[in-house]
Amino acid sequence: MTEAIGEVIVESVRNGTYLKVTAVHVATGTEATAVGPAMEPKAVERLAIAKLRRLLGKS
Repeated sequence: MTEAIGEVIVESVRNGTYLKVTAVHVATGTEATAVGPAMEPKAVERLAIAKLRRLLGKS
């Protein structure tokens, strides 16, 4: 999924039952954040990357 937009740094922070995932596009510094259930880390990561793709106009 990230191949089309280049290098992306993904950071995950858990706070109780919630997980906050931030995806940062290395080339532009653009970032997108998603919050969701800590039990579904991959789904929250996919959402953050999808939001980043939309911000970059490459959806």
